[in-house]
Amino acid sequence: MSSDASQSDTHGRLAIVAGRGRLPIDIARATLASGYKPFVIALRGEADQIPPNLEHESIGVGDGRRLVEILKENSIDRVILSGGVKRRPELRELRLSFRLLAKVLTLARALTGSGDDKLLRVVVSMIETSGCRVIGVRDVAPDLLAETGPQTKKKPDKLDWKNITVACAGANALGALDVGQGAVAVGGRIVALEGAEGTDSMLDRVAQLKQEGRISQRKRGALVKLCKPQQDERVDLPSIGPATVINAHRAGLSGIALDAGRSLILDREQVVLEADRLGLFVFGIDRDEVATDITAGLS
Repeated sequence: MSSDASQSDTHGRLAIVAGRGRLPIDIARATLASGYKPFVIALRGEADQIPPNLEHESIGVGDGRRLVEILKENSIDRVILSGGVKRRPELRELRLSFRLLAKVLTLARALTGSGDDKLLRVVVSMIETSGCRVIGVRDVAPDLLAETGPQTKKKPDKLDWKNITVACAGANALGALDVGQGAVAVGGRIVALEGAEGTDSMLDRVAQLKQEGRISQRKRGALVKLCKPQQDERVDLPSIGPATVINAHRAGLSGIALDAGRSLILDREQVVLEADRLGLFVFGIDRDEVATDITAGLS
């Protein structure tokens, strides 16, 4: 156990609020390896099965009252929000503690008229109102973050960089609208932007467009995933896993570029194995350097 982990845990326990996907489990395993003893709060109907070696409890997506009770019962003072939530709760499903009732109007507006980033900011505020601190993956499991540079044998060439630069501009514009985090460019033009359907469905759409001849099957392309410009980097970081690599290959892309230090590679070893097998690059980019390239190209 590291001295930092041991010292932190003397003040309180870490909780992982778990939604869909493998990210919550990857974070839990990484924190266990670092000497933490996380408590997993699984969102019912969203979280995947939690391994029996992890202490956990399931709650409804809108059950803020029980969430606060769990935090107090287990002496939790730090919380990580991880994994996707496919369905937002209806207002009638909300269960709030007395202290959180003051935020009910703000939460109602965020549920019905905002993008994910604004909603997550409200959720973070509600958790911190209960006396806990919301932290990010880099605070407990930095090894999950994409590093700058190549993660695979293949590296982007000149044409790939053109696609990456164009897709970065699209992803940044999309993120500023609090819509999505991903964009695909093929042959130097944007062909798809990520919406509520998620990355894999966007890649399926690109594959279908290629099959229909609406996108050239000969021209190469790239997927770029970036944090939204205004995003709270403690929550909802862009991520890829082995399935993303497989779907990018099916969509006829050359590779994937990620926001270095602000995006996650889940099951990194398998991601690299799949990308090398399929001949794709996975590359961590410095978004500020790419933005400079975009500006220079427009001048």
